Amino acid sequence: MTDLLTPALIQSMARTFTLIDLIRTAESLKQNGPERSVETLYAIWIQYNSDHPLLYAALFNYAVILSDSGNLPMARECLERALSLNAEFTPAYINLGRIYERLGATGAAVMQWSTVLEKLAAVTGTAIAHKTTALNQIARTLETANEDDVAEDRLRQSLELDSHQREVAQHLLALRQRQCKWPVVTPWERVGQEALITGLSPLSAAAYTDDPLLHLAMAWHYNKTDVGLPAAALTEWPKAMAASGPLRIGYLSSDLREHAVGYLMADVFACHDRSAVEVFAYYCGPEAQDPTHRRFQTTADHWRSINDLDDVAAARHIADDGIQILIDLNGYTREARFKLVALRPAPIIVNWLGFPGTMASPYHHYIIADDWIIPKDSEMYYSEQVLRLPCYQPNQRQRTTAPRPPSRTEAGLPETGMVYCCFNGAHKITRFTFERWLTILAGVPDSVLWLLSSTEATHERLRRTAALHGIAPNRLIFAPKLANPDHLSRYQLADLFLDTTPYGAHTTASDALWAGVPVLTLNGRSFASRVCGSLVRAAGLPDLVCMTATEYVERAIALGTDPVQLRSYRERLASGRDTCTLFDTPLLVRQLEGLYATMWQNRIQGTLPQPDLSNLDVYLEVGTQAKHEEIEVQTLEDYHGWWREALLRRHRLRPIDPDRRLTGAL
Repeated sequence: MTDLLTPALIQSMARTFTLIDLIRTAESLKQNGPERSVETLYAIWIQYNSDHPLLYAALFNYAVILSDSGNLPMARECLERALSLNAEFTPAYINLGRIYERLGATGAAVMQWSTVLEKLAAVTGTAIAHKTTALNQIARTLETANEDDVAEDRLRQSLELDSHQREVAQHLLALRQRQCKWPVVTPWERVGQEALITGLSPLSAAAYTDDPLLHLAMAWHYNKTDVGLPAAALTEWPKAMAASGPLRIGYLSSDLREHAVGYLMADVFACHDRSAVEVFAYYCGPEAQDPTHRRFQTTADHWRSINDLDDVAAARHIADDGIQILIDLNGYTREARFKLVALRPAPIIVNWLGFPGTMASPYHHYIIADDWIIPKDSEMYYSEQVLRLPCYQPNQRQRTTAPRPPSRTEAGLPETGMVYCCFNGAHKITRFTFERWLTILAGVPDSVLWLLSSTEATHERLRRTAALHGIAPNRLIFAPKLANPDHLSRYQLADLFLDTTPYGAHTTASDALWAGVPVLTLNGRSFASRVCGSLVRAAGLPDLVCMTATEYVERAIALGTDPVQLRSYRERLASGRDTCTLFDTPLLVRQLEGLYATMWQNRIQGTLPQPDLSNLDVYLEVGTQAKHEEIEVQTLEDYHGWWREALLRRHRLRPIDPDRRLTGAL
């Protein structure tokens, strides 16, 4: 029928349809008909049914269609008309708020959602659902406007109504992390610790605690709950299995642009040996026209933007390209296509670079690391089989810096004295890390700590904490965010980069090392806490990787009073930059191609590894009960003993199968 639709037929149908007929036909047309026919159908029906008692519902549906097609002004008019007919129709307020937000009128958007809160006094399932939606929309909009305290209050109200909203708990804790509000996890009567911690995203969990067994369990829980099982996944890949010649490698990423991962990957495609691999890039990020993005487009053999494809269509497209090994460069990060990867669009799926930890999924077969990040005795913390490069992180060898670096005065720094810096995001600064920094400042008179700027409220919070520890607040200096060339140029004003823990510097560390600034790091157990150590070692400065918190503090103070040794580190970085492993991307790519060949050989021989996801529900239950902000797990000498004791307490109450990860745990 849809093939025979004409404007006259659509007009005839619209004039005679009931509202139910209208909705059913519109849904059918959405699936099979011309794109504009649904809009036309609704417009004509509304024109001929101006006195219909449910006209407001038709206007609401029409507004959704108009909004999806980008006609926001007309969608707004429809919703405003719907509310004039039925002022109690709360979904219209919610959608109208979203349209105002997209039009840039955030104040008007918040007013619409606030109206929902005022109107929903009755305690019904529908009322609660609408109220939580309104609260969550308000919080998201206020956070964008840096109204963090009010946003946090709205998220708490939303959890009060429904404590099972994992996404809201995740948002709340991420908001507290980036504001340096410690403790991050603050249970209250209606919402307990377990509900909050299980709401942490795997990425936020890496900054919360250096507990790799808990990270493994939380990643498994996130995959099971937030990604879920697809209705159907691919089980055969005929084109991939029949392919000959170079291996068909697919790189899936939202970050092939001016982004931390994009900067790291910038040289990789061009360095590939085309006799070994054929490079397919699948881009799922925002529209971009920057030079880095264009470089990826020209250095890939095949560039595919999959933004207009749903997950099933994108998976089929990847399979039809005959991709043999799909490299997931996102993992559990923003704008990732989790559900696409879950469809298994290639016979081998690899976790590399984008997410610093295990995916704990049933379909990621390998994780790429190096000997330092995942030593042999740490493989139990990963569901994937570990394969290793000389250094896990690729790096752009040639970088653009501003032609004239700023002076210290221009950067807001004192002209004399030791300048410690850390340009990691504020969400990586934990109470334990910050207190160590304050101890370092106390040990080096006239030194300052140069941090990347956040919100003014966060700056004040850190200054107050410094004052409570006897450090003058003006010894904390906040650097505004700048374009990458200007940011790289100002690095030379710093004397020593102090790393955070448990989520350390990754791209920021390689930036500092490339710019000639020594980096002092504290090694941990988890992936995110060991990357910086790997980079510092690969840059030729292994003695700047500290193994204890005490060593970290003492070393930072010693270097702060020894300009001769600091200068020697700078000279080592400068002389080794063109030859060290860290910036030898051609070597990394050659080794990477060798790993790809090994993976494919395993697949052909029937020895493809299968992820071990056993007992992770128990690890999640036990791990979320620990007080991670009262005890720094990273400093525990007997980490496995600590876990065994916790598992044994749980086993006495509810026996579990023998654990394969911690031998003899029970």
